[in-house]
Amino acid sequence: MELSWINKLRIAVVLAVGIVVIGILAWPLAAPDDPLLPVRASIVSPLATGSLLVLAFAVGFACYFIAWPHGREIGILAVPMGLAVWAGRSGPMQELTQVSRDTPERAALFHSLRFEPIYWMAVVAAGFAGVLAAQYLHHRVVGSAVADQPEKRLHTNASINGLIAVVLSIVVTQFFIGVLVQNLGIPRVVTQPEMGQIIFGIITAFAIAAFVVKRFLDLSYVWPALASLFVTSSAQVLYDRGDTLQQFAETRAATCFPHVLFALLPLQLVALGALGSILGYWMAVRYDYWRKHESAG
Repeated sequence: MELSWINKLRIAVVLAVGIVVIGILAWPLAAPDDPLLPVRASIVSPLATGSLLVLAFAVGFACYFIAWPHGREIGILAVPMGLAVWAGRSGPMQELTQVSRDTPERAALFHSLRFEPIYWMAVVAAGFAGVLAAQYLHHRVVGSAVADQPEKRLHTNASINGLIAVVLSIVVTQFFIGVLVQNLGIPRVVTQPEMGQIIFGIITAFAIAAFVVKRFLDLSYVWPALASLFVTSSAQVLYDRGDTLQQFAETRAATCFPHVLFALLPLQLVALGALGSILGYWMAVRYDYWRKHESAG
């Protein structure tokens, strides 16, 4: 089950569209005034937010046709890839913790991050909606049999499995991010990781989670990607206990964190988590294909 050269080209073009349109051309919509500061949802104006959602929808819509006949599978990569460029261009979390020095300010900073993943997931969802809209329009125009297939109904077992998949993904990603996203300079102290380490660790962690979810629950990349909404808040529940923040604010440098998850931006978790989830899902599909044909051989 090897990718043909034409499919590799489709993937490359879709990723390039996401990088150019979202990652580069749309960057002024979310770029902070101070280039050293991180990208946050709170700095994006309502007008810029509306423009970003429309642009994400349009990119997803266009990439469906660019990647046709595999637009549904490939077109969804564009918007997360563009946001991943923003994640790489963003300043680090330590720029915010250095400003918020005392305990109340530090606590307010971390608590303000709890709901921010919803914003970035809405942008990713807008791109996915554009892909689905293009698929629907295409099927209506060409009269594809796919359009006549009955929709799968969401039943109790599917809902329970989806919930299990999200919880499992949170556990898996937290563990592997803690293992893989490490600062390399100071042992036994969690400080701001390098950007390359963040990108590698988040993508790998979510890829592993999606692989596990596909292999054992037979569910898609959607559920691990949704888990990125809760990684930040669950980390705060687990690691922000009692006087933890007060201890760090009073005894440690502003570049130190109770856990590496506190050093990651919601934008990074959502964008890179979506890419990792899609990658892990298709790795599981390829693994199942390999096992089936290996046993048959």
